[in-house]
Amino acid sequence: MSERLRERLREPEVATDVRVSGDFVRLYCDGHHADRDRKPLVSAGVDEDCYRRVPVLCEDCASLQVYAEKRRAFCPLDPKPMCKKCPTHCYKDDKRRQMREVMRYSGKKSIQRGRLDLVYHYFF
Repeated sequence: MSERLRERLREPEVATDVRVSGDFVRLYCDGHHADRDRKPLVSAGVDEDCYRRVPVLCEDCASLQVYAEKRRAFCPLDPKPMCKKCPTHCYKDDKRRQMREVMRYSGKKSIQRGRLDLVYHYFF
């Protein structure tokens, strides 16, 4: 793992974004892949303590989360906009489609569970 990635994951804003994406991917995986074999995530974000709880994910969701960690860590824009409003999309098309589906599902679930701070992101 590169030292540059580790340094970026130690930044508070990056770590928070990685933790939130991990929470969303975990919710999605729990809701859609409960029948699959799932293991604790092994990634740079876990090594750098970005997560409150290490997500337990299936192989597909784990690869998406590792990809999301790297994309977030190396985002060239400062301040970082919401990905859906970003002028330069850094995700590959298939990963972007997959993450959009994860965010749509998990955002609704989080709002239903009382995370009203997410309403802004869901509608705008």
